[in-house]
Amino acid sequence: MILQDDEFGEIIIRKNPMSRSVRFTVAPSGRLQMSVPACTSDFLVKRFLKINRDLIREKIPLSDPRTQRARDAKKKILMKQARDYLPYRLEYLAKLHGYQYDKCRLSHAATRWGSCSSNRTISLNIGLMQVPEVLRDYVILHELAHLNHMDHSAAFWAEVATHDPRYKDHRKKLKMFNPGV
Repeated sequence: MILQDDEFGEIIIRKNPMSRSVRFTVAPSGRLQMSVPACTSDFLVKRFLKINRDLIREKIPLSDPRTQRARDAKKKILMKQARDYLPYRLEYLAKLHGYQYDKCRLSHAATRWGSCSSNRTISLNIGLMQVPEVLRDYVILHELAHLNHMDHSAAFWAEVATHDPRYKDHRKKLKMFNPGV
């Protein structure tokens, strides 16, 4: 659930069946996040917010709601660009190097450029649209190599090197960017 607040902007409300108390944190998007027990009513959520407003201001570093809106707009643009580009680039590189995956998924994870699951789903971060193409290709090739090696063993890196001989340099350059949007 998303609650709109004049001071804090959008607040993400998460109802957690395991939770026994209310907790305030900052989500990766910079929004205030409130975790509450599953049985908590909307009325109580608003009341907890009202009661704890001063404590939130004092203890939790929040971004300006305008910053949130700008981030949302940027995320929307990147998602469209990623949808139009990444699945096709993944398909092209997979065919070029003889890989077969089952599904492509786009994400906006705060800390990962990509991942490959055991059910052969490759996830790519929309933040890849903000890095040079050679680094995008490195991430895609990295994830494709995980189809054969689900670890970072010497065999895995040897396979990455067959498709991207400069992968060490690309890996180093990628660390200068942040996957979060």
